[in-house]
Amino acid sequence: MTATAMTIDEPAAPAAEKKPPAAPAPKLAVEKSVPATRRQRLGAGFTAALRRFLPPVLGLAAFVGVWALVSKSSPQLPGPSVVFHAAVTLFSDPFYRNGPNDQGIGWNILFSLERVGIGFGLAALIGIPAGFLIGRFKFLNDMTAPIISLLRPVSPLAWLPIGLLVFKAANPAAIWVIFISSIWPMIINTAVGVQRIPQDYLNVARVLNLPESKVFTKILFPAVLPYMMTGVRLSIGVAWLVIVAAEMLTGGVGLGFWVWDEWNNLKVENIIIAIFVVGVIGLLLEQILLLLARRFSYE
Repeated sequence: MTATAMTIDEPAAPAAEKKPPAAPAPKLAVEKSVPATRRQRLGAGFTAALRRFLPPVLGLAAFVGVWALVSKSSPQLPGPSVVFHAAVTLFSDPFYRNGPNDQGIGWNILFSLERVGIGFGLAALIGIPAGFLIGRFKFLNDMTAPIISLLRPVSPLAWLPIGLLVFKAANPAAIWVIFISSIWPMIINTAVGVQRIPQDYLNVARVLNLPESKVFTKILFPAVLPYMMTGVRLSIGVAWLVIVAAEMLTGGVGLGFWVWDEWNNLKVENIIIAIFVVGVIGLLLEQILLLLARRFSYE
């Protein structure tokens, strides 16, 4: 009995002694793989950033290069360096005032944004509810369709004499032009969004006897929001495009008037600066609306 127990216990001891030495090997492998993983992540991030920013940088560089070549062949057109130095001088004091018709570019930008904000806000206040009603009720859609089709293609500046005749002043006439030009994309896109809602949703609302307020908040608004935001983006682009042309004709203070005044003073470099300012502000307005659309999107 005792001998048998000894023969059973003796082979087990060497097996237990052989296990510990194999443990450190995986730790070394893990420690060596960590720096490699970090390098791979850094390399992937650098490659992604390069792919994202390199094409726009190359495009801008090509644009500036073509501009420089054209300015050399046409001496009347200021080159990039001349415009850059003029911009530094211009924006060193953007809010000076030497009289009602001699103000810095900062004041002109603010006055133009104010007109766009008022005209665009009025268009949204009227156009979005009108789009919901037109899309919701077929009779109203049929009644307003010929009016929208007739007035929407009219050039924005064709409305300016009507505004001057009705309001007897340049500032409200410019706001009127922005309003009448930017209202159509909001009406049309909102109405199309309402009309494309699946009929099953509305049938369920009828079965449940939902009031019209619940139909709007639970069905119409979430489904129409992407279409509505598209109309808002198109409208803000039209409004910012129209304000420059309207201010050129109405005068006063604003980017359009400032561009026309600089043309009368033969300062072409300032006109080019104004073109870039108009483009940058329009891009920023569109990006702000994109952020709002993502923030208030419904799944």
